[in-house]
Amino acid sequence: MKKYLPFAVFLFSAVVLKANIRLPNVINNNMVLQQLSTVKLWGWAAPNEKVYVNTSWNNKLDSVITTRDANWMLTVQTPAAGGPYTITLTGENMIVLNNVLIGEVWVCSGQSNMEMNYNWGLPDIKAALPDCANSNIRFFYIPKTTSKYPQDNCGGEWVNCDSNRLKIFSAVGYFFGKKLNAALNVPIGLINSNWGGTPAETWTEAKSINNDPVLKTAAEKIEPYDWWPYMPGATFNGMIAPISNYTIAGAIWYQGEGNTIAPDTYSKLLTTLIASWRKVWSKELPFYYVQIAPFSYGNKYISSIIREQQTKAMAYPNVGMVVVTDLVDNIKDIHPKNKHTVAERLANWALAETYHKEGLLYKSPMYKTMDVQKNRAIINFDNAPNGLMAKDKIINEIYIAGADKIFYPASAKIDNNKLIVSSPKVAQPVAVRFAFSNTAIANLFSKEGLPVNPFRTDDWELDRSKE
Repeated sequence: MKKYLPFAVFLFSAVVLKANIRLPNVINNNMVLQQLSTVKLWGWAAPNEKVYVNTSWNNKLDSVITTRDANWMLTVQTPAAGGPYTITLTGENMIVLNNVLIGEVWVCSGQSNMEMNYNWGLPDIKAALPDCANSNIRFFYIPKTTSKYPQDNCGGEWVNCDSNRLKIFSAVGYFFGKKLNAALNVPIGLINSNWGGTPAETWTEAKSINNDPVLKTAAEKIEPYDWWPYMPGATFNGMIAPISNYTIAGAIWYQGEGNTIAPDTYSKLLTTLIASWRKVWSKELPFYYVQIAPFSYGNKYISSIIREQQTKAMAYPNVGMVVVTDLVDNIKDIHPKNKHTVAERLANWALAETYHKEGLLYKSPMYKTMDVQKNRAIINFDNAPNGLMAKDKIINEIYIAGADKIFYPASAKIDNNKLIVSSPKVAQPVAVRFAFSNTAIANLFSKEGLPVNPFRTDDWELDRSKE
């Protein structure tokens, strides 16, 4: 007896055999590829189809056989920055990618302070619009997307920077890229992947959270909403995984406000996030982030703890943090308007640490040690090679305590890169705190104008009651 395969099987086979080459959205016209790198090109075609790739910068022809599940991927070597170039892909069909540049590519991610753009009423972006057109700065904007599982594609397209495109792009990302473009004189590709209000758990590979009892317990405290990502991995799967094959120089990150529900674990959470990104990119990505700004959160010390945790995360390799306590004009607004200076400070980190530009003083002074001499506490700092300065006659937001753990406002004097702290109410100092509150806007800086990082010398239990 003859056996017949269903007609649907023949139809499916015919369709697959004639399948066209398809590409993810991030591999497209106008893209910027990372210079002097082995970069991946990938997509889909018929199983066992041979896909040819020709790159115009060296006229080299490469090829790859599509796998049985219709995926293909190959690597190509990129030259030093330049372009525009073309990439031609040939199989059942032909695709020509035009206007491809070679330069530096950065991911700009986080929550609303990274997301903020012209439509948020930012004066610095409004002022930049008339002269912003620059074909050597390219944007890729990823729409807000969540998924239970890692995705292999996302929405978005590569576009040139102009006044219309800039209006919906991250202000911090744009000013960061603008400074890199000017300083390095190479094309810059910026990938915008952010979502206001999201906790860092959503941007982290889910198993990294769920397999860690401390992080899993903290994640369970996040209040769930149907209209807002809160599950571990949700935005990672939809907005990071799809671009993880795309070679990048590094990432900038502006987030933390969404994790005040469990602030004590933020350092562990942030470094776990960084590790999960480095894992999927198979690279120790430079990762530069913004410390959260002063804001009236309602519960005492909540944002101080986040800032302290962000400072602790700096012990992780190849990371950097910018301090922005001086860039706030309204402690009732969680979205400070000055994004230009934030981006400049991030760019200086990248220029110094990733691109090895010399002469940049980009690190805020950091508490190092405390010595006690009679009734005085001597605070020593790192990253203040030329000393400290106060922008007013009296240094504010500094407190001192003895063994009774009662803090009193203190007087402080600058001695080069040291701070001499005392109070008539504390005969024998035990601890000093500087700008250690939710809303502290301090006036102590390095001579170069970078704000001193908030700190405390004690590890005493903190009051978490309502302010």
